[in-house]
This record gives sequence, structure tokens and C-alpha cells, in this order.
Amino acid sequence: MLKDMSKAAILQGNIQMVDLKKQYQQIKSEIDAAIHDCIDNAAFINGPQVSSFAAKLADYLDVQRVVPCANGTDALQIALMALDLQRGDEIIVPAFTYVATAEVIGLLGLVPVMVDVDPETFNISVPAIEKAITPRTRAIVPVHLYGQCADMEAILELASLHGLFVVEDTAQAIGADYIYKDGRRVKAGTIGTFGCTSFFPSKNLGCYGDGGALYTNDAIFAEKAGMIANHGQSKKYHHRYIGCNSRLDTIQAAILEVKLSYLDAYSEARNKAAILYDTLLADMSEVVTPVRSAASTHVFHQYTLRITNGDRDALQAFLKDNGVPSMIYYPLPLNEQEAFKGLGRAEGSLPITVQLCKEVLSLPMHTELTEEQQVFITDVIKAFFKR
Repeated sequence: MLKDMSKAAILQGNIQMVDLKKQYQQIKSEIDAAIHDCIDNAAFINGPQVSSFAAKLADYLDVQRVVPCANGTDALQIALMALDLQRGDEIIVPAFTYVATAEVIGLLGLVPVMVDVDPETFNISVPAIEKAITPRTRAIVPVHLYGQCADMEAILELASLHGLFVVEDTAQAIGADYIYKDGRRVKAGTIGTFGCTSFFPSKNLGCYGDGGALYTNDAIFAEKAGMIANHGQSKKYHHRYIGCNSRLDTIQAAILEVKLSYLDAYSEARNKAAILYDTLLADMSEVVTPVRSAASTHVFHQYTLRITNGDRDALQAFLKDNGVPSMIYYPLPLNEQEAFKGLGRAEGSLPITVQLCKEVLSLPMHTELTEEQQVFITDVIKAFFKR
């Protein structure tokens, strides 16, 4: 333990990666009222709060249609199911991301083609995408990792040139703005054929269980996705497609409708915390703080460092010993996961992905994070490197 740990730091108690309890306490009366309204009306499945939330989210995103569903993984699967892809078609994904992005591709009998990422933003590399395109390629799934957008303008140009769909995985970047070269701003997830998001509790817009949504400006795809999410039904007991049962729970929709009104404030709080982290860690040669893309705002779902001296795992252990949680997102490239052996393919040796898996470390980041906690966290990091 640190010998000079301040009394204030001790009184802080256990620092959380994400402090959902404190966030709830700030909006408790609104959340409780929304939940009680659902219970009082006993509309537990497809209650009015589901369509109300979907409409408000569509308005916030400035997108034509939001299709709520059960979770973010389902959102990705439903989007791909709506595109009429054929078994064996290739879908390009970053190798440095959560498994769900590629998992749904494998589940549908498609081939995930895993490519390297940009060394600064950690988002999918456009040159790597270009090298991976073959006659079997049908879609690109860029992941807006940690809270900022991939290079969507360049991705769309490639997609247009080769006749490809683009499905944005926006689970970590809801609320972020993509900025075109001409200055236009659009919300993450509203640029490609579909955008998909998760409302897992720890997400920037999270519910108190599972939840997800996909969104699109294409009316035909929107209608099809809505039917696929509801057993492929055009109307009750009339099934046009083979679908699935993927519903956003009414109580979760009510919670999300309350929290949506706070999303921009939550993003501001995360950015404030990120700037303070930057300042506190600025003089550390062993630590690379997050790079902001000029083409995107950042909503800091994660605040992720690169530890460049090979001591990442030792630093994580030292943080834990001093009461500071941290996480490694992600410790193993997708192409090295056992589940994908023989299922997908990697485009090249993926040196940036391999390097990042050895270096990345995410610090606590949430809307209730205090300056005092951040000073303590960074003091622990500094103490480690001064040993």
C-alpha cells in the first residue's frame, strides 16, 4: 500500500470502474416514478414506453427509425440478417474489439475477416480494410471504440466503390459526433446502412438490465429489421421472414427514456474527467494518454492508456493492491480467440492489434468520478513508476 495515502483518499472508499449506484441516486425520483408507472399499468411487454423511447432516441440521433431490441449483440445480428447476406460472404471487422462484433458474423454462417487498427485512435484502419476486400466481401463493420468514431468518410468511400454495406457498432460511442471534412456533424451510428448499440448498464446510456437498438435512415431496411426482431412478423401470426425474439423490456425502456435526457451532460462529465486525467499524467513518459480524432468528438466510454515500457500487467496489479480498479480491453486479438480458429481469417499479421493487446489499460471512468479520486488514481500510477 502507498505509505502516503491521504486521509481523504482513505475516506473515499472503494473506487469503482463505473459507479452506477451514485448515478442512480442523482436521478432516483425520476427513475423510480418511471418504473412504478410501468408496474401500475402492467404493460410489461411492448408497453408504450418502448415506442416513446424509440421515438425520442430517433429524434436525439436525427435518424429516421430506431428499432429497439434485447441487447447490443442482437442489434448487430438483426442488422446483418436484414441485409440478405449469403453463407460464406465476408464481413470485415477490426481484430481489436469485443467478441460480439465478430460473434454474430460466425453465428450467421458468414466469414469474419479481421483487420488491423489505427495505432492512435485504435479504430479500424482504412488501409487495412482496403487490403482485405475480395470478391466475397459484402460488408464492413467499423467499431467506434472507447467513445469516438472511426474514419467513416473514408470507409463510406470504400464501401461505395465496392458496393458494400456498412454496419456501425456504436455500443461504446452513443452521443458522439462524426465531423465530415466540410464541417457537417452527424451522430455516431447514423452514417452507415445500420447503426447498432447496447444499453448494457455500464454503457454511457445504460439501462438496469439488458437492452439494445439498431437504427437506420433506410425505410425498407428499418421495416425488415423490425419484423426480424419480432419473429419475422408483418402482423401477428403472419411471418414473412425467419426472425428472432428480441424485445427491449418496457421497464428498461422507461429507464432509458429518463437517462436519455442526461446523455449530453454525462458526456460532458466524462470529457471533464478525461481532460483532468490528461493533465495529471502529462509528464509520464511510460504512459500514452488517449488521442482524440479530429473527425470525431469523444464520449469516453473508456479512458484507455497505453503502457509502453512492458509493465502493464505489473501496473494493473499495483493499482489493485492500492484499491484502484482497472480493466484490459482487450487482452487477445479476435483472430487468436479459439472460437474463431478455422472460422474467420486475419488479414496479415496485425502488428498494431498485437501491440495494443499488450499495452492498453483502462482507468475508472464514469459520471460521478471526483477530482479527488482522479488525483489519487494518478498518484498510485506515479508511485508505481517511481519504485
